[in-house]
Amino acid sequence: MKETVGHITQEDKEFYKENGYWVSPVLFGEDEIAELRRAHDRIWSFDYDGDGYPLEEWRPSNNPKMLRKIDNSWWINDAVRKTVTNPVLGRIAAGLMDSSGARLWYDQVIYKPGTGTGEKDALSPGNVGWHQDYIYWQCTDTPNLVTAWIALQDTDLTNGCMSVVPGSHKWGLLGGSDAFFNRDLEAVKHRIAQESGREWKEVPVTLKAGQASFHHALTIHGSGQNHSADPRLSVVAHLMPDGMAYKKHGHHNVDNIRLLGPRPKEGQRYDNHYWPLLYAEHSHQD
Repeated sequence: MKETVGHITQEDKEFYKENGYWVSPVLFGEDEIAELRRAHDRIWSFDYDGDGYPLEEWRPSNNPKMLRKIDNSWWINDAVRKTVTNPVLGRIAAGLMDSSGARLWYDQVIYKPGTGTGEKDALSPGNVGWHQDYIYWQCTDTPNLVTAWIALQDTDLTNGCMSVVPGSHKWGLLGGSDAFFNRDLEAVKHRIAQESGREWKEVPVTLKAGQASFHHALTIHGSGQNHSADPRLSVVAHLMPDGMAYKKHGHHNVDNIRLLGPRPKEGQRYDNHYWPLLYAEHSHQD
């Protein structure tokens, strides 16, 4: 990782505060990208580091023609672990969250299949429906989390880059925003726009290989069809402010709550080894 670009400016913070997302310079070099692409191949082949298993797996028939996602692969792949726990990511996230430190909430490795055709498919199997991350994370006492989405190839609309709705992190939590697996992006867009009562404006987040986009947990985002012949690969780090605690709520990420122990209590902090500390101001990490 290119640590010299891990600092963000006040202007960067203001852009993020206003728009709910921010794009970094290139953070990862060619060798690191190649290592993470190999990690993808190993993960989808069940070739794990160590004897454990990831937290949760979602990969129907392990079909390379379908969207594939795996959570907490840092448990079972050393390259992913090194990436999503890097203090430079933590320092950027802490700055954007206006926090003194940042921990890993969890990671995702995502494979979006390529169709290899110019034909538009409104229900492409690689579509990721418009959603807000926080609708899945209501077991936390704050929505002030940030996601770092790391591109492992140049990524734009031709291969299904992520798009965001700028400023939507100010709209609050919307009931219809739990549509990650809904491939009908137009229908989801219509539903969310109607519920929010706001003007819908989406912006594609184009990235060079090794760049990362950061977005707020309430920012509406999704991605469409990958028209290229190659899969679109990414590694995603969901990051939380140090000191975040459990909040009892009916809709939550059950798997993450489970890691607090058999009987979590309101106010219990997410601060054990399942949520490693990436960065803290007092430690003077670079």
